[in-house]
Amino acid sequence: MKTRFALFAKVFAGLALCTALVNSAYAAEVKEIKQTHQGMQLNANLLLADGGGFDDKMVLLTHGTLTHKERSTYAQLQKNLAAQGVSSLAINLSLGLNDRHGEYDCNVAHTHKHTDALQEIGFWLDWLKSQGATAVTLMGHSRGGNQTAWFATEHDSDIIKNVVLVAPATGEQQSPAEYEEKYGKSLASVMAKAKKMVAAGKGNEMMADTDFIYCKKAKVAAASFVDYYEVKPQFDTPTLLKDINKPTLVVMGSADTVVADLPEKIQPLADAGKVETLMLEDADHFFLDFANEDLAAAVAEFM
Repeated sequence: MKTRFALFAKVFAGLALCTALVNSAYAAEVKEIKQTHQGMQLNANLLLADGGGFDDKMVLLTHGTLTHKERSTYAQLQKNLAAQGVSSLAINLSLGLNDRHGEYDCNVAHTHKHTDALQEIGFWLDWLKSQGATAVTLMGHSRGGNQTAWFATEHDSDIIKNVVLVAPATGEQQSPAEYEEKYGKSLASVMAKAKKMVAAGKGNEMMADTDFIYCKKAKVAAASFVDYYEVKPQFDTPTLLKDINKPTLVVMGSADTVVADLPEKIQPLADAGKVETLMLEDADHFFLDFANEDLAAAVAEFM
């Protein structure tokens, strides 16, 4: 497993100023793209590297749980990738909402499913292809990393050249143990209620005051709850990667406590040559600042 240390030279004011100027220049070139999919408007941020086009190096980036394309991790990453000569499309998963922006409001009823992301990743990949893209690197962070890996294993195509997964979910994040630790109640009892509703043809009906993902006492469609919490081997990204067919890089942070079990789980795949791995020293789950720069450089090198 490779390890990278942020260079101490980056603390100097001159280099910091240069970085700020570069980021400012690229920020002005971000363009929001809006497209209609299944009667709903989706949006994504496109950032073409200087002199680059759709037929050059291109990343399709998927965000993590209930967040959005303009969160610091992804906004910085697009700028830093552009500085490395890599263009990117950072998508907003709709999460069941039309033209969604910003963090998901826990007061809004949840009708989305974890597996909805696979359709939307496929939609945006087709859009990139329609614009002339021929070689796309699929990239996802956290839950988005799991969804990206899931898509890559089930919907492989010639346009997908590489896969980059940043701190992808391992399945522990929605396990019965994690649910009980977070909410102080059994997942089994809530799941039984949700499954009973689905079996009765009431999957679209709401369960009130239901703890769900990061939201306490939320309104959640029974079918959505089952989709997110029913045990599936695909929720564990290392399990998915046993069947992946494209060159894959898994990036981890040494200070990441969200997917703390990932390094141990991914190591057998690295030993077998199925994936490449990179550990960024002192990076936490969100890969900000210098860690974000190092991440972008590593992705460009891998591509």
